Amino acid sequence: MLTQDVRIALMDVADLNQLKWDLNRLQPVDVGEYITQLPEKQRAIAFRLLNKNQAIDVFEYLPTEVQEELINSLHDAQVVQLVEEMSPDERAELFDELPAGVIKRLLRELSPEQRQATATILGYPEGTAGRVMTTEYVRLRQGLTVGEALSKIRRQDEDKETIYYAYVTDDNRKLVRVVSLRQLLFTFPDVLIRDIASDRVVKVRTDTPQEEVAQIMKRYDLIAIPVVDREERLVGIITIDDVVDILEEEATEDIQKLAGVSGDEAALSSPLRTICNRLPWLLGIMALYIGAASAIAPFQSIIAAVPVLAVIMPIFSNTGGTVGIQALTVTIRGLGIGEVTPKDTMKILRKEIFAGLGTAVVLAMTMFALSLIWAKPQERWVAVIAGTVMATNTIVAVTLGTLLPMGLKRLKLDPALVSGPLVTTMLDTIGFLTFLTLISTALNVFHLPV
Repeated sequence: MLTQDVRIALMDVADLNQLKWDLNRLQPVDVGEYITQLPEKQRAIAFRLLNKNQAIDVFEYLPTEVQEELINSLHDAQVVQLVEEMSPDERAELFDELPAGVIKRLLRELSPEQRQATATILGYPEGTAGRVMTTEYVRLRQGLTVGEALSKIRRQDEDKETIYYAYVTDDNRKLVRVVSLRQLLFTFPDVLIRDIASDRVVKVRTDTPQEEVAQIMKRYDLIAIPVVDREERLVGIITIDDVVDILEEEATEDIQKLAGVSGDEAALSSPLRTICNRLPWLLGIMALYIGAASAIAPFQSIIAAVPVLAVIMPIFSNTGGTVGIQALTVTIRGLGIGEVTPKDTMKILRKEIFAGLGTAVVLAMTMFALSLIWAKPQERWVAVIAGTVMATNTIVAVTLGTLLPMGLKRLKLDPALVSGPLVTTMLDTIGFLTFLTLISTALNVFHLPV
C-alpha cells in the first residue's frame, strides 16, 4: 500500500524517468490507487509510464470511471490490448458502464474467444452468479491420468483465474467431479483423475443471486466455486476475490439504504451524484414527516394547554426511532449473512419482544422521572401517560424493526428497502398519535388540571 510519504514523493518528482521507475516497481493495486488520486488530466500521463505487463495488471485495479477516462484518452490499439487482457468478468463490469457505441467497437476488436466469453457473461442478469463469474478455469476430462492433467495445466492453463481447483467434466461438459492442486501434486502420475477427484461438488447455478454465492463460499470455506447452467454444464467459476467485492458491494448497498441513500455513492463522489442519490429519499422522507405532522396538527390546542408536552415529545421521537433502527439493523444483517431466514421470524420476534420488555421498563421509568422533573405540579399526571406510551412505543419499535425486513425477504425483495428514516417516521406517527390521544382523553374525561 502506498504511504503518504511515497505519494508525495511521486507527485513531486520532476523527472518522468524516475517516476516511471517508481511506478513500475510498486504493486499494481498501489499504482492503481495512486493513479486514481491524481487529477484527471494527469492520470493518462502516469498510466502511459507503465510498462506493458504492469499497465495490464494496474488497469483491472482502477475504478470503472477511471478506466473509462483512460479508454477515451488512449490510442485504439492500446485500449484493445488492455481490454483483451482483462479477465472476462472484469471486462463485463467495465462494459456495463461504457456507452453502447464504445462497447460495439471494442467487441469487434477482441479475439473471437474473448468476444464470446464477454458476450456470455453480459447475457446474464445483473446480481447473479452468471454475471460475476469468469470463464477462465481449469477443466479436465475424467479419463486423464494425474501426470497428463499436470502437463495440460502447465501447457495451457497459465492464464487461468485460479489453478487451485480443477473441474472434471464428462464428454458433454457436465460437471461431475472436482480435484484440488494439492491432490494432483501428491498423487502418483499414473493414477486416473476420476479415482482421486471428489464427486461431492459444491456448485451454484448461473441464476443464483450473488449474495447467496458469497454465503455458500463462506459456509464451505472455498476459494473458488463452479457455476453451471440448467443442464449442469460447467460455464465458469467465481473466485474468492470476486466474493470479497460482492460482500463489500452488498454491505455498502445495505448501509446506504438504511441511511436513506440510493445508488452507488462513494465518499469522493461528485456533488451532482450526491444530490441525485440523496434528494429522492429526502423528498420521500419529508412527505412522510408531513404525514406525521398532520397527525399532530389536530392536537395543537392540547399542546398549548399542556406546555410540557413540547418538551417530552422529541424524546419519544428520538428514542423510539433508535430502538426501531437497532432491531432493523440486527435483522437485516442476519438476513444478509444467511444467519437467519424468514422461517425464523417468530423466534427472532420473541427474542426482540422479551428484550424490548426489559428495555421498555427502564425507558418508561426514565421517561416517568423526567416528566415529573419538567412538569409543573398540576401537570405531573402527564408522567404516568408518558411512561406508559414510552413502553408501548418501544415494543412497537422492536416489532416493526423485525417484521418489516422479514416480510420483504419473504416477498423476495431486498430487506434493506426498509430504511431507518422510514421506520423512524412510522414510529413518530404512532407514538405521537397514541400519546396525544391519551392526553386529550385524560383532559376531557377526567378533567385533570393543567
